[in-house]
Amino acid sequence: MTSRQSSLRESSWQAGGFVRDETPTAEVERREAVIESLAGTVRDLIDATIRTTVDDDEIHRVRDDLAALVARLRASELPGPAGVRFNSELRAWNWGNAVVGAANGIAPPLRIVHDADGCHADVVLGAAYEGPPGLVHGGVSAMLLDHIMGETASGRRRTAFTGTLTMRYRRGTPLGPLRLEGRVTGEERRKIFVAGSISDAEGVTVEAEGIFIQPLGAPGVAEDPST
Repeated sequence: MTSRQSSLRESSWQAGGFVRDETPTAEVERREAVIESLAGTVRDLIDATIRTTVDDDEIHRVRDDLAALVARLRASELPGPAGVRFNSELRAWNWGNAVVGAANGIAPPLRIVHDADGCHADVVLGAAYEGPPGLVHGGVSAMLLDHIMGETASGRRRTAFTGTLTMRYRRGTPLGPLRLEGRVTGEERRKIFVAGSISDAEGVTVEAEGIFIQPLGAPGVAEDPST
């Protein structure tokens, strides 16, 4: 591959939201802790908004206070989505991600642990994730499994996107503490086969199987689409 081809490849990844950013890792982690504390408060706000029973006048006052706070945050902001950023120290951060984003108040967020068999995460889902009464929305279950299975496919060393995801809802998933798991079951060329599950204290509530694809142009992937 020529240097120009390499540059074009990197540019295409940046255009897709993967951006090289040479912010030192120590500074990334300092800022991440700050922004995560804000997102945690936003998460509390969402829960309080759903569950509040205060009177209308108080709601209007809170709304006006929040509008002023939003204006302060918008005084300096990105022109679009946060994307995924990475530095030469191999530290990556995707603060806007809907599942693990440190800056995203709608992310649970998942704290994913990579182990010898794949990935797992423990999470507590509250009122913001309700579908049927007292149960997690089925689409939320799919989103969380899609993410942890994608993390399992990547193994922290490669990029893989969802090709197919098949869900089996064995029973309702109750709100509260849950365990998510993912493991690689096979590989074929650019395809990575992954199984995943969500469990509560009584056992598995949702199972999933997925095929994840390493895209052409990703680091370590051959140029030939047939490989």
